Amino acid sequence: MMVLWAPLGARAAEATAADLSLNQRKLVTLRATLKGESPAERAEAAQQALAAALAGPAPDRVERQVLPGEPPAVRLLVNGIAVLHLVPDDLGGAHAGPLLDAAALDAERRLRQAVAEVREARDPKAWAVGLAFSLLASAAAAGLLWALVQLRRRLLRRAVRQLGAGPAAASRPWWQVSGEHAIAVLRGLVGLASWGVALVVLDVWASVVLRQFAWTRPWGERAGDWLLTQLLDLGRAALGAVPGLLTAGLIFLVARGALGVLRAVLERVERGELQFAGLDADTAGPTQRLVAMVVWLFALAMAYPYLPGASTEAFKGVTVLAGLMVSLGASGVVGQLMAGLSLMYSRSLRVGEYVRIGEVEGTVTALGMFATRLHTGLGEEVSLPNAVVFGQPVRNFSRLVQDDGQYVLHTAVTIGYATPWRQVHAMLLEAARRTPGVLAQPAPYVVQTALSDFYVEYRLCAQGSRAAPRRRAEAMSQLHAHIQDVFNENGVQIMSPHYRSDPADPQVVAAGPWFAPQSGPLPPQG
Repeated sequence: MMVLWAPLGARAAEATAADLSLNQRKLVTLRATLKGESPAERAEAAQQALAAALAGPAPDRVERQVLPGEPPAVRLLVNGIAVLHLVPDDLGGAHAGPLLDAAALDAERRLRQAVAEVREARDPKAWAVGLAFSLLASAAAAGLLWALVQLRRRLLRRAVRQLGAGPAAASRPWWQVSGEHAIAVLRGLVGLASWGVALVVLDVWASVVLRQFAWTRPWGERAGDWLLTQLLDLGRAALGAVPGLLTAGLIFLVARGALGVLRAVLERVERGELQFAGLDADTAGPTQRLVAMVVWLFALAMAYPYLPGASTEAFKGVTVLAGLMVSLGASGVVGQLMAGLSLMYSRSLRVGEYVRIGEVEGTVTALGMFATRLHTGLGEEVSLPNAVVFGQPVRNFSRLVQDDGQYVLHTAVTIGYATPWRQVHAMLLEAARRTPGVLAQPAPYVVQTALSDFYVEYRLCAQGSRAAPRRRAEAMSQLHAHIQDVFNENGVQIMSPHYRSDPADPQVVAAGPWFAPQSGPLPPQG
């Protein structure tokens, strides 16, 4: 027997599926085209039929009728009005026919539940009971959250009292965590646990409240399963990522072991215990950093496919974005890095040497990958970007001295042509001899660097010994003081650097008293 509701053609050029819902509850998914109506049109017609069937106040009857024919079909009726026809093509798949009865029974059950909830949503008494239970559940949830906050405060207060009296950092073993760090870790753990419990309480409260009203009951049923579903998905994802994480961890472990061996060899080179062609104590440190960077990058490239989510489009997008940001913003960083490596491999600077870079003069305390730090000896530390250091001439006062860690002392004075140059040489050498810490060998020497219009420029050069102050500024101060003393004793005036002619009276300081009577002696300089 042929029926009018049979599908047009085999599987009827299946259109886009459409869901039929009632009271926020999904009843069935329609996929077949019947009598020229698409799934969306069939769902709209079923909605209109349900509205007509539930318009009256009469008790609701939900019926299911099996219609014979080829293919078979099932019709669902509400209060005698046909609202839906199900055919095998609505189920999809190659063997949908035998499953039609089971799908129809499930749709009938869902329809009965949805129809009952529609009636319940129109009952004021049901609304009142649901509101009362919702208020009770809200009060219980608020009480639990308040108790959770109080418990968290008490636990942290007790932990602060017990951990705050821990041993001091000076007497604490290296393996023992300080009280402040333990408190910080405990705060984080307690906060994480508190938020987890609060999330569970809020999820249960939302599920209970939404289930009290017929209109929101489907949402409440889904809310009750949401948190558990998320936790199960997270657990399954974590378990699935374990093999990849183990492989990635093994790769990083091998990389760390290889770096340990290389570090031990390069440290021996840096201490002078081993020698390799093209590698010495100055370049062993930067070579170690370069090798570490290459090894870790290589290990990351090998471990990347085994990281969780590495094959997902989101992970690839984040990787591309991170690479683009690094490419755009790291040009200056790369320049500083390359300049630092160039300084290290050129051996123009060493830690402990006294240098002058541009207008900055001081002892090199750190030669890093991105910046060089100098102590000027005047109570300040100057940090210079390596690109700036690399682009300026570097005057090294320590490279040519005999003792490591010392420096060259030199200063210039301008004296008129009326003073014999041999006398000036002798006075400058005498000032160097009086200055503590100036080496006798190699002997200090004086050079005449310029014959200007009104004066001769003399430059004294000497080397400091271990007895000289470690800060070159102090040593230069002592040398300048002795130069002034010697020139005053010999009646020779210093008019540097703008000497033009001799005044009527020599500009020298007579021997004593060295302090004005009204001011008194100055306090000793520490």
